Amino acid sequence: MTVKEVMVEEETVEEETVEEETVEEETALRTEGPSGGPVAGPEMTDAERVGLWQQRLFEAVAGMTKYLVEQHAGAALRAWIEVQSAIFADLPANAQADPGAWQRVFFRAQALMERFVVGHYGHGELAGWARANAAVHGAVERDAGGGSADVIGRVRRQAELYGSRYRVVEASRERSELLISHCSIWDYREAARRRGVPITLASPCEFCTAATAANIAARGYRPEFELLAEEGDGDGSGGRGCRWTASSPGEGGGGS
Repeated sequence: MTVKEVMVEEETVEEETVEEETVEEETALRTEGPSGGPVAGPEMTDAERVGLWQQRLFEAVAGMTKYLVEQHAGAALRAWIEVQSAIFADLPANAQADPGAWQRVFFRAQALMERFVVGHYGHGELAGWARANAAVHGAVERDAGGGSADVIGRVRRQAELYGSRYRVVEASRERSELLISHCSIWDYREAARRRGVPITLASPCEFCTAATAANIAARGYRPEFELLAEEGDGDGSGGRGCRWTASSPGEGGGGS
């Protein structure tokens, strides 16, 4: 499938996900504190959401360029230029603080880049791209002085972007833990898949776990994660939630 064909499919998604986005807006910030109440911390404004979508887009595209330079210099250059052209086509206006519009841009970019990597270099190279993204992430993510709480805070904000259900279990400089009881990335991707949108990976966890772990490590903390199934998933293989911890190298415990 060509980049243009993927763009046509993505444009169809943008038209067909209006109802889905309305549901997401109504269910966004489905957060839970340790006792079932709201998690501590302010909700992101629309401008902050747009800013995070834009930063994630930059990290992914710059990371891909870094990966290609370091691992595959001189290969598939025209194909990557065409993918970038598709990624940056029809960007929202500068003054438009519309998180949904930038979410569609990021979703399209992620789908195109996953297809590019797997198609040209193989599924196993996703981890290399994730590490390159993480190097960019480590350089551009602002350090607010909170240690591991800041690191897990980025994971929390990404979960919030999709309206996932989550709670912060622990937050300190040395060790922080986030429980995502329902990851709404599944909802967004699988609804698109059911409509025939060409998504390369069978599960969003295939890349997300590699990318999130690499981001945590790039900030100087040890990542650990566990994929969780929601009640009703039967055999426990659904992977519709996850638990993440970021701990300083001196903390005890195993890794994932």
